[in-house]
This record gives sequence, C-alpha cells and structure tokens, in this order.
Amino acid sequence: MGILSLAYGAAFTDDVTFAGLEGLAPALKEGDAWLRAGAAEGKEGFGWMNLPRRGTDDVQALARWLATRESIVQVGIGGSALGNLMLHGALLPPYWNEIPKAKRGGPRFFMADNVDPADGRAVWDLIDPENTAVVVVSKSGSTAETAANFLFFWEKLRDALGSAGARERVVVVTDKEKGILRPFVEETGCKSLVLPADVGGRFSVLSCVGLLSAWALGIDCGALLAGAAEMDDRIAGAGSLLDNAAWVMAGLNFLHINKRNVTVLMSYADALERFGEWFAQLWGESLGKDGKGSTPVRALGTIDQHSQIQLYTSGPDDKLYTILTVEGKKDIVLPAAQEKSFEKLAYLHGKSMNGLRNFEAEATAAALSKAGRPVMSMSLGALDARHLGGLIQFFEYVTALTGFLLKVNPFDQPGVERGKDYTYGLMGRDGFAEQAREVEALSAKIGERSVAA
Repeated sequence: MGILSLAYGAAFTDDVTFAGLEGLAPALKEGDAWLRAGAAEGKEGFGWMNLPRRGTDDVQALARWLATRESIVQVGIGGSALGNLMLHGALLPPYWNEIPKAKRGGPRFFMADNVDPADGRAVWDLIDPENTAVVVVSKSGSTAETAANFLFFWEKLRDALGSAGARERVVVVTDKEKGILRPFVEETGCKSLVLPADVGGRFSVLSCVGLLSAWALGIDCGALLAGAAEMDDRIAGAGSLLDNAAWVMAGLNFLHINKRNVTVLMSYADALERFGEWFAQLWGESLGKDGKGSTPVRALGTIDQHSQIQLYTSGPDDKLYTILTVEGKKDIVLPAAQEKSFEKLAYLHGKSMNGLRNFEAEATAAALSKAGRPVMSMSLGALDARHLGGLIQFFEYVTALTGFLLKVNPFDQPGVERGKDYTYGLMGRDGFAEQAREVEALSAKIGERSVAA
C-alpha cells in the first residue's frame, strides 16, 4: 500500500498543459540524478537524502534520558524549531502538556524560539528546573534569537542549581567542530549531539534536530525514518514521469510559477497545521532567490474556507492550490437532534465529522476548479509515523527538485544571512560595524517620510 496519492487532472490551464508537463521529463530525470549524486558525494546541503538510513543509536540513547525528565525546553528557531513542532503536532495527542502525567507517558515540551521576554519568563515559571532538560539546537550557536534564549535559560538554571547542576541538565546539538556552542560543550562537559554538517536547518527534521525530542516524547521515530526511506525508494523506482507523484508535483509547480507565484497548501486535519508552517519555511527559503520562486501560503481546512476561499475563487489567478486530506482518522458520528428547532439540521444525523470534513475538502477543490483555478488533491493514507515520514521526504524532494528546475540553489539562504548580519551589527558584535552603518543609512531612508495615526 502506498503512502500518498496525488490527483492532478484539475491542475492544467490554458498556459500549463499536459504536453508541457511531459516535456519536462528529461529535466526532472537530470534533477533526480543531481540530487542523488550530491548525496552520495556528501556535498553540503544534500545530506537530508541520506537521513532515513543513517544510524541513530546516539540519538536514541540520549532520548531515553530525556524521557525521564518532567519537562523539555528546546531552544532554537527556524529549522531548529519548526520541524519539532510539526512532528509533535502531527503525532502526539492535542493539548499534550495539559494531559495528566500518568496518562501522557512522556515529558511536557516547550519551544523557546522567538525572542519575546514574556514567553521566556512564562516557560520558566511553568517548569521545575530540578527535573527539566534544556536542549539548545544551532549549527553556529551565534544565531541571535537562539543565543539570547539560551543565555536566559542557562543563567536561570545556573542560579537555581549551580554550575554543575545546570550542566547536567543541558543538551547541545551543534556542529562537530565549528561555532560557539562546541567550545561551550568542551568547557562545561554537558551532553551533546553532532548536527550533520551536510544537512541544512530547514531539511534537518529527520536528523537529531527533530528526532531527539520526538523519541523522548514517545513518537515511533523508527517508523518515521522507515516511511521516509520507503518514499525515497518509491521515487527512485518510478519508471516514468507519470508514475512519479513527486516529479509531477515539482513539474506542475515549475510550469505555473511564472504566472502563479503563490502556492497554497491547504490541509484538512488540525494535526497537520504545523506541517503547513514547516512547509512554508522549506519552500520559501529554498526557492526564493534571484527574483524567482513562489510564496508559500499555509491554510487549514475547514477553518480557512471561512476566511480565504472568497479570495481564492474570485480574486487574482496567481495561485496553485494543493488540498491535503488524511484517510482513516478516528471519527465522531453526529447524533440526531431532539429539539424541534433543529429540524433543518436533520441532514447531519448519522453523518460523521470526518465525512463532513472530507466533503468540504472535495467541495473546495471543486469550487476552485469551477472558477478555473489550478488545483491538486493529495491524500495521505493515514496520519501515523510511517506516513508522516514519507510525506516529509516527499515534500523535501519536491522542493529541492523544483529548485533545480528553476536553476537556483535550494540549499543556501543569502537573504536570511543578510538579515542576521544586520542584526549582529546593530547589537554591536565584533566584525559587523559596516553592517550597522548600512542599517543606519537604510533606516534613515525608510524614515524619510512618516505619519502618525
């Protein structure tokens, strides 16, 4: 049984044709060979393709220790945060931290990503430092937001438990040799894992970055990795373009991108809301370069039918849509209403919530198609570790392959680095004075005209 299916008959328009898709077959094959050669050669950025088959003994050992804690606080941002939240949101019960400990069976989890002092203080007030682990994830250790949050929690731990006690409760995930955090590990002797040098942050969820907390919280990461490996085998073993859902999806995104430079992923499962956020970073940072790319928009069905569908069906024709549904979810059958005032709701009697949601997804796709908007429908066989692992590998591959078709490097992020350098300059970091002067000049230009309300 496969992991997912993709229906794309309504993705063609006057300017994007089936013949045009078929014509991309040689380029897609070349892109696949490029990705697999880069992974085999250990090139920087390509290592995510190997993650489903890399050893994880060190991650599992440390996860077993983490699982004994009452709480885990992970400090990271971007790829060092979104993947964890995506895994937990998809595979753990809703309101995880609110479930009683005996029923939950794993630690509470808190993410310290943004630099909002109210959030940092709130997390600290909710945890017992004696029985908490702080996991800091950063390849360089110098990302301003991560550094600021870690300095806050490190000081709080040290003040509460002393240096030795704080050290015993910290896990560092960072580069093997480079960056600020590796010397910290050597100085303090705290626990640590190596962040793979050939894997970029937004592609790192199936490395120790995402797996450590997931394993500690009871997620079956073995099945997650097996699903990712299975998906890679399916992509590699597809005989032709029309047998390869990943090639079809990459090809259609590429063909639409000049006229429709917005791609909407609308998931019909609350548990996949964080998947949309993870996808938005993956797609936006990987492809938005050299004036190319498309803007990712995450939407959640059925909620966003009541906030965005008006725009999608009747606004500008600048978007490509993917409707994502899940089969086999637990269900609620709707009861018959006893009150006479509810007579007009009798059509719901005996129907299920999942049935309603799936009909809504079908109706949304049909409404988009009726309006002449290109839409694809993707169905995930189930929402479990195996299927989610396959879905992750699928979208990472589609993103990288689309980058190849666009002739951009999907593994760098020059726009992000510029913003980081400007922040370093404003904060007074050594070696970034020139960047501070650039920001001052640009800020002066921005402020040439202003108005108050």
